Amino acid sequence: MQEGDLCNHYNFVVSGCFKMYSVDNAGKEHIIQFGAENNWLTDIGSLHSRKPGRLFIEAIEPSLILPIALNDLVFLYENHPKFNRIFRVIVENNFVELQNRILQNISNTAEERYLSFLNQYPHLSGRLPNTQIASYLGITPEFLSNIRKSIATK
Repeated sequence: MQEGDLCNHYNFVVSGCFKMYSVDNAGKEHIIQFGAENNWLTDIGSLHSRKPGRLFIEAIEPSLILPIALNDLVFLYENHPKFNRIFRVIVENNFVELQNRILQNISNTAEERYLSFLNQYPHLSGRLPNTQIASYLGITPEFLSNIRKSIATK
């Protein structure tokens, strides 16, 4: 998905890994979220508002997704209460994760954010390049290397 596209699907990641990000006016990438196996990923603002998206979603390794179109999702919500409940819990849990991420970004050190990243995405730390982890943390790759060295010596 590209910025400006209309998002029409909610995507379940069967295999692989994706990043959801924005690009600022200086061309710098800011990763908001990673989506790997057994995760759902979408530009939910575009999907529900039916307006062009502000985010990019890109595979960062060979991946397989199962997309569900918005009209099919609404059909499932209306006709299968258990699906509606399960999906609502998934979306609420993702919302809680994003709220926690905002709080971490405004109140935690870079090292604390990195440790939280390792806790949230333990299966991704070895699969992602330092540049993408640093972008997610809001730091430079060099500073991430310093944090890793500091943790290793503790």
